[in-house]
Amino acid sequence: MGHRAAQGGPRQGLATVCSLRRDVSTTVHHHVNEVSRSVSGSTSANEYQVAIVGFGPSGAVAASLLGAQGIRTLAVDRDRAVYDKPRAIALDHEILRLFDNLGIAGQLAPHIAPFPASEHFGARGQLIRRIDMVSEPYPLGYTPTMVFTQPPVEEILRAHARSWPSVVVELGTELRQLSQTPDGVTLELSGDRGARNVTADHVIACDGASSTIRRQLGINFDDLVFDEPWLVIDLRINDAGLAKLPRTAVQFCDPSRPTTYIVGPGSHRRFEIMLLPGEDPRAMEQPEQVWRLLARWLTPDDATLWRAASYRFHALVASKWREGRVFLAGDAAHQQPPFIGQGMCQGVRDVANLVWKLARVLRGESGAALLDTYQEERSAHVRELTMRIKAIGHVICERDPEAAATRDARILAEGGGVPRTITRQEIVPPLSCGLRADTSHAANGTLFPQPWIRTSGGRQLLDTACGAGWRLVLKGNSALARSRAIAARAAEMGLRLIAIAKADHDQGPDVLREESDVVTAWFARHACAAAIVRPDHYVYGVAADEAGLMAMLSGLEARLR
Repeated sequence: MGHRAAQGGPRQGLATVCSLRRDVSTTVHHHVNEVSRSVSGSTSANEYQVAIVGFGPSGAVAASLLGAQGIRTLAVDRDRAVYDKPRAIALDHEILRLFDNLGIAGQLAPHIAPFPASEHFGARGQLIRRIDMVSEPYPLGYTPTMVFTQPPVEEILRAHARSWPSVVVELGTELRQLSQTPDGVTLELSGDRGARNVTADHVIACDGASSTIRRQLGINFDDLVFDEPWLVIDLRINDAGLAKLPRTAVQFCDPSRPTTYIVGPGSHRRFEIMLLPGEDPRAMEQPEQVWRLLARWLTPDDATLWRAASYRFHALVASKWREGRVFLAGDAAHQQPPFIGQGMCQGVRDVANLVWKLARVLRGESGAALLDTYQEERSAHVRELTMRIKAIGHVICERDPEAAATRDARILAEGGGVPRTITRQEIVPPLSCGLRADTSHAANGTLFPQPWIRTSGGRQLLDTACGAGWRLVLKGNSALARSRAIAARAAEMGLRLIAIAKADHDQGPDVLREESDVVTAWFARHACAAAIVRPDHYVYGVAADEAGLMAMLSGLEARLR
């Protein structure tokens, strides 16, 4: 459960662990050989502990997370190179926090920009609402919603995955067939090394919407009933073109032709334009048709056409996410409309949820039943978020003029007659089930915040100052933060123990001082003084007193074992 507390007693352990101001990726690399020996010491006779089929963003992140745990991993993909045109365009602070934990946020920064507010205009061109990000201080320390350019970001994700000694990557390699036994999975591969079989303890299928593995397993999609044809257009805009375009993202809820406009990094701009009945999707991809659709905003002199691709926006979720030792993730497990840019985020959440559980099982720290919580948690989360996105999509895609006018009046009425602002963050739900404390609380399943910490060396984010893994975070001026019994129990369970207080409170050397009272306000809002936080940053449970916390820790220990 993360690194053990330092020797020298629980209070010394707290001071030592939380005073280590270090980069998380350096910490992970430093410990990888020790972890690798532990994991590799398992009794498995299989060549690999995990095989990943598909090396897109979800597969590459899975490989990096497994590599950070020292797990013997094979990642294969039939394509040799990253697709050179953008597909995903948005990510959020939860995903960037994970990338920062891996040590690559700095490399990604040149290819990322803030996602501006999206202004929604109704049937008569009137502003009816805004969708924006939450205001500062940002709850996870990063800009809450961002846009990015996929090809260079995906290259960085792939290179990082390859950097781990325990990870083998084979491109130009295709899965032909897989079969399972009680002891592992056999994968029949075809590639540069010819046809051959490899074995693995577990397989993660990140092989896309047309997943070979999902089809071989006979797993169907549950249709959440959304099916609309759209044309996605990516452009590189020159200065003259940029001067003609909106400064914010825009949703034109025009019943004659619903259209989305997205401000990407640098000169990258995207239009998503709904296709009308009778329009041939392939014909509409042709440049002359693309420029005809864009004529309201741009001419060919204003931009270079980067990509035009027709899609059907679906709302689909796999009926099963696990079949024995095989797990579906990313587009192989779900597809959702793109209206708040959560497609790639969902796939990265999948593997972030799964990998720490696989690592525990492979190390013998937890039984295989822990892996059942993967489908339980992720399927429910994806379904809830997809339904919320679908509702937004139905508002945007309304084609009936009278219904659109009624929609506009209703949305304005919801804001008291003026356009209201909702945040993208409130649209993304918490985990509603799975590995959460039995004692019900509104904080359970939410993302634990990440404040900026003041240190003698400057300001650092919490994860950089203290690392990730399982954590027990305490309100710095509470009795729990002074409890030797709590500190000893956390050390016994291998939880990182962290106490946080307001920057202007002098609580002694063991307490971290946060810059903007993000965690202090969180504890006050949830009327608690302790939070048990999972490796994927979701709150397992909270407590207000020592007895409640001790009981919750015992319950967690039992469930993990």
